[in-house]
Parts: sequence; structure tokens; C-alpha cells
Amino acid sequence: MQLQFQKNNMIVVPTILEKDIALAEIKIRLIKDISRWMQIDVIDGYFTDGKSFELELLNKMEKEIQSNLLDIHLMVKEPIKWIEKCNFVGACRIIGQVEMMSDREEFVNEIKNMGLDAGLAFDIDTEIKNIPKETDLVLLMGRKSGFGVLEFDEKVCEKIKKLVDLKNEEELDFEIGVDGGVDEKVINKIKKLGVSIAYCGGAIFNGMVNDNFEKLKYASNN
Repeated sequence: MQLQFQKNNMIVVPTILEKDIALAEIKIRLIKDISRWMQIDVIDGYFTDGKSFELELLNKMEKEIQSNLLDIHLMVKEPIKWIEKCNFVGACRIIGQVEMMSDREEFVNEIKNMGLDAGLAFDIDTEIKNIPKETDLVLLMGRKSGFGVLEFDEKVCEKIKKLVDLKNEEELDFEIGVDGGVDEKVINKIKKLGVSIAYCGGAIFNGMVNDNFEKLKYASNN
């Protein structure tokens, strides 16, 4: 079910990374009516330090977010083992970090066989290569993955350019997303480089959420 994006139009997706489900619920309620998409970040303590809330707890908010499209970013050991759990909570798109993934092709195919969108994520220092043809989204981290506040790393801009070249050379059909440190200052820049999805956490939730979201959307297109 590849989800189509309007040409030349960037999607801004709020991201939620929390250890406590209560804090996640607060953020979900703040953005559920202003953004069709939301991303839930999952950390298991293996790929990076810390651990996010149990994913199954999202089902307690099932009725509240049933009109939203759920994107789940797996920063975990063997993301393929989490696919059923993601499907259980109603994910539309599942993204796995390649660094702890044994078989990218198998990961993508299993998600596609469920009728969901499949994405691969590359950490800031991970080389971009071996992207299966059926991949719907390639997510580049704009900073080191995990908890903590880190600034956008400009070296991801060169990675975006390389990814666009690879996409064209291999005639692949995936969207490009960037996650980590994306704010008003860089969002239009990465769009011009070929990014169609901007994942934003602090830039949305630090301050007035509605205003921040609108400012990001405006900045991405001006």
C-alpha cells in the first residue's frame, strides 16, 4: 500500500520518543488533531542506551488515534522480530535501523506482505548501500540515534545527495526522510536536496505545539 506524496510537497511528521507512556500520551493528544501522521520511536536498550515504553500500551489509545497514520521507527536488535507487534498496534509504516538487522530484504518483504509500508533507517555514520527494491522509505538520521538532545549534523546533507544519486542510478522508488535535529533553520534546505518527509520532535514539542507545527510546514515550503 505505498503511501503517495504530493509532488514538491514535504510532509512534517511529529516524532514521539518517551520512556513513560504517560508522557507519550500527552504528546499524542497534542498532535493527533493537527497532524495526520505521527511517529512512535522504539528503543530496546541494545542499539542505543535507554528503553522506550512498551509498544503494546499504544492500544489503550486506539480509539483516540484511529484516524491517524502511525509510523513506527524501530531502533532495536533484529527489527524483524518487532513487525507483528507493530502490526498489532495498527502501524501503517514500519522503519527499522539497518545496523542491527540481519537481512534487509527479508525485513522489507515481511512488512510488504502485510500490506504495510517498509522503511530502512541509516544512522548518521552508517554508509548507505544495499537498499531492496521494494523499500518505500529510506530514513537518514540527522544526528546520532537515541535519547538526548543533539543538534542537526550537516554531514547528513552529503548523504542525502548520495542517496538521491543512488535512487536515480538504480531506478528505485522510495521516499527520503530525515529525522533528528530538523527545525525551521534546516527544513527547507533538506527539502531542496530531495527530502520529502521531515521528522520533528523538539522543534514541535518545545513550546506552542500548534504554532511550531505550522511554522515548520511554512518553512519547508518557503
